Amino acid sequence: MMVSTRGRYALRVLLDLIIHDDGGYIPMKDIAKRQSISQKYMEQIMPALTKTGLVEAVHGKGGGYKLSKSPSEYCVGEILRVTEGDLAPVACVSEKTEPCEHREQCRTAKMWAEFNRITNEYFDSVKLIDLLEK
Repeated sequence: MMVSTRGRYALRVLLDLIIHDDGGYIPMKDIAKRQSISQKYMEQIMPALTKTGLVEAVHGKGGGYKLSKSPSEYCVGEILRVTEGDLAPVACVSEKTEPCEHREQCRTAKMWAEFNRITNEYFDSVKLIDLLEK
């Protein structure tokens, strides 16, 4: 499994929102500049974060983004699943694909399922706030 720039940038954006939180909304251009992310790429990431309720958005003058909940309530797994779609290492253990017709005879199915479980549990155990403290 390889996390794409979309997932990595989403984590950086959310961390930026924590670090620069002054109670108000933070303009996208400010986040993009600090994080060296193009505004065009930010425009692809932010709707997913807004749609899923990870951030609040206000458009227009004085608008921008802010976290919708406390930093300690965000887990990395949730953020990566929003941006990556799935953390499954192979399609046969993904919740988004049909069950494999060879699953019953597959000698590697249990291994992939366990790897998927471990990966999700690990990322779900890491909170955004933990990344600030390390």
